[in-house]
Amino acid sequence: MLYSTTKSSLTGLWQKSAKKLETQNVIGFPVTAESFDAQIDTMLSWAHQRLSKVVCVANVHMLVEAKCSAGFARVLHRADMLTPDGMPLVWVTSRLRKRKQDRVAGMDIMLSLCKKASKENISVFFLGSTPDVLWNMEQHLRKEFPELKIAGLESPPFRPLTIEEDAALVQRINDSGANMVLVSLGCPKQEWWMHTHKNRVKAVMVGLGGVFPIYAGEKKWAPVWVQKSGFEWLYRLLQEPGRLWQRYARTIPVFLWLAFKQLVKVKLGLEPRFTRPNATVAVLYRGRQ
Repeated sequence: MLYSTTKSSLTGLWQKSAKKLETQNVIGFPVTAESFDAQIDTMLSWAHQRLSKVVCVANVHMLVEAKCSAGFARVLHRADMLTPDGMPLVWVTSRLRKRKQDRVAGMDIMLSLCKKASKENISVFFLGSTPDVLWNMEQHLRKEFPELKIAGLESPPFRPLTIEEDAALVQRINDSGANMVLVSLGCPKQEWWMHTHKNRVKAVMVGLGGVFPIYAGEKKWAPVWVQKSGFEWLYRLLQEPGRLWQRYARTIPVFLWLAFKQLVKVKLGLEPRFTRPNATVAVLYRGRQ
């Protein structure tokens, strides 16, 4: 039997969600600096209310892409939550705040949300990847979380949707009664999709990157010790060198340099330690949109 959330428990959740989330400026972006549990509970409280919210799961690649694009930078600044997925973000946030910051990574988010959603009568819609991946995912989900309410699973075409197709997709999601939409379209496509569909999709949208194929068993999940060491990027590179080497060569050095400059400025007192960045962000290449 599904857990029925009482009015008093919902009130407590809504009061928690009303609390302003703490954020930390990391190379110019407001990374959510709360514990893992606090961030998960906030997503769930939004989901109970069917609020249209955007949660971006940030790593080095995402932030550097945003530093190079004013448009994408605005997308991240307007997100309701920017969780620290990559270990470099966790380390920089911890160093700036002088306290340990939890990693809030895509796979951990999905597993935690599915576990708690199955107990709190929250329905989840899965959007992205391929039909085969979604089929395998559904088998795993029904085995691991038998009480989870799956509102739907859909694999949109890789081409841009027509206006009519997009409207129909939004209608299907809303008609499904989903409280939450887990999106796996890849960065930055999924962040743009969530941004443009805020206030149209009546649910919390969480961008999970490449989590679906891993959960479906089509790709290997890095061992825990690799994740904690900060070398998950290397593990993934060895799995997909042709796709990832250019991305990593272009983004990792840029992030390290920007983070180093920020830490030095904070150390010298040239930049406040605890600041939420302004909505207007300076980008590296102003001509690129």
